[in-house]
Amino acid sequence: ENGKYYHIFNRGNNGIDLFFETENYNHFLRLYTKYIDPIAETYAWCLMKNHFHILVYIKEMEEIDVTKLEYSSTERPKMVSASKQFSNLFNAYTLAMNKRYKRTGSLFEKNFRRKLVTSEAYFQKLIFYIHNNPLHHRFTDTIIEYPWTSYGTVISTKTTKLQRDKVIETFNDLENFKYYHTINQDLDEIENLIIE
Repeated sequence: ENGKYYHIFNRGNNGIDLFFETENYNHFLRLYTKYIDPIAETYAWCLMKNHFHILVYIKEMEEIDVTKLEYSSTERPKMVSASKQFSNLFNAYTLAMNKRYKRTGSLFEKNFRRKLVTSEAYFQKLIFYIHNNPLHHRFTDTIIEYPWTSYGTVISTKTTKLQRDKVIETFNDLENFKYYHTINQDLDEIENLIIE
């Protein structure tokens, strides 16, 4: 629904890898910019070898610049649909991977998952969970070492489309953001969002 925050996540079909080399991650992010940036604001993301997590705000219809929308077909749809834009992203990425690696069939599980974010505390914990996913799965020892999350973008000063200022504001300031990410958080209220 427009005007709401969502945790979007999915994994490879039957747990298969989604990303095989560095360029795959970069290509996914380029497609994300193409299909999702026009319809959503991004607050946090993490790409893991066989799954991903994204925290977004789906823009209100009047906030969407329809001239910037990309479609998977040449026909302009009758209405703008965030779900359809995500579907276009996943289809475009799957087509690219199938062509590059001479594979066929679906790459992602059939339906991507989405959970409505219903409180500020939940929003905070979700950002923590998304950024700490590589540690949770033992891909890295420190959060900053893993290159495929938005954590590095939040603590940098480089130009970005990520809603950096709003993320930092959620934690009061950058130092609190960093500190919050170093302490153990009680994730019970978002336990049902953790895909293993």
